[in-house]
Amino acid sequence: MSDKRPLHYNSARYATSAARFDQCPTDRGAEVAFAGRSNAGKSSAINTLTNNSKLARTSKTPGRTQLINFFDLNLEDTRLVDLPGYGYAKVPLEMKQHWQRHLDHYLQQRECLQGVVLVMDVRHPMKEFDEMMVQWCQASGMPLHVLLTKADKLKKGPAQSALLKLKKQLKEALGDNVSLQLFSALKKQGVETLEQRLNQWLLPPQEQPGASESEG
Repeated sequence: MSDKRPLHYNSARYATSAARFDQCPTDRGAEVAFAGRSNAGKSSAINTLTNNSKLARTSKTPGRTQLINFFDLNLEDTRLVDLPGYGYAKVPLEMKQHWQRHLDHYLQQRECLQGVVLVMDVRHPMKEFDEMMVQWCQASGMPLHVLLTKADKLKKGPAQSALLKLKKQLKEALGDNVSLQLFSALKKQGVETLEQRLNQWLLPPQEQPGASESEG
């Protein structure tokens, strides 16, 4: 398979799941991780990006995704990663602590990780988990792209206002290492912008397709 082929996100297919860091696939190539609170719309965003409604598990019971799930793309050793949802699951404290250790090991030790997409509900951004992820990216220098989901739930003015307010806040902490956009899985809004950011992370510069600027 030629590494010069463009990435096709609709090629994503389930590869494996890890309950512990040592169960992750071989640490080579390039991958991007999606993180977010359990009800932020993370699975829906992944499914919309990949045009596969069954790829990432969606559930009316937030917090069902308790594993790190890996999805292979059409280029060898190129992956999307669905991190455990966090914050609303009705599970024992011991299990929540296990998830947190597991997540921490992955974020700190996974060398092929190229960037993190942090999924937040545009109506309720920057809860405790979101702040933890921002602080981790700040400390590690990991590039961060914020996906403000459920943009269809707000009118255009308030949605744009929420984007600009959060952009100002995060730019102060992360500078050029953060970008933001609005996204709606229902309306398929913002998919192209998200693809452009992922291409920048997952493809070598000489193999990236020409792309316009992202929203932030």
